[in-house]
Amino acid sequence: MTLTIARVRTGTPELSGFLADHLRDLEPTAPPESRHARPLAALLCPDVRLFAVTLDGVLAGTGALAALEPDHEELKSMRTAPSFRGRGVAVALLRALLADARARGIQRVSLETGSSDFFRPARRLYERAGFRPSGPFGGYAPDPHSVFLTLALAPAPDRASVMMAG
Repeated sequence: MTLTIARVRTGTPELSGFLADHLRDLEPTAPPESRHARPLAALLCPDVRLFAVTLDGVLAGTGALAALEPDHEELKSMRTAPSFRGRGVAVALLRALLADARARGIQRVSLETGSSDFFRPARRLYERAGFRPSGPFGGYAPDPHSVFLTLALAPAPDRASVMMAG
């Protein structure tokens, strides 16, 4: 089993479909004004670092880091394909994203996720990684459909230790 995490700079039909599925998955979880996932075009802009996970060459997950302030980024579009859930894809991707942020001197990563049961596995993943509840950040407002979490990052021990294409 070969898991690869690589930075994405251009879209593909497969990636577009994967992220469209992500948006469809979120539709029943909250009203439109409370859903904050971005479409592919918004993830390919200069202030976002989009990554894809492949498992044996098959697209298994995505995640992105979007700039908020010079030392603060937002975790966006974390998704594991349903057929790959429970196989460590999200854990590996989250570790890689946080390593990427640390290596670039980012001091804090925050995220917004849903408050419904649908998002319970995601919230557990983030909490196990050290994310803690916070208030809204960036342009977010308080919302009963949202949970806001943040993680203070320690500096990277050594840039050479970050093993990710990008």
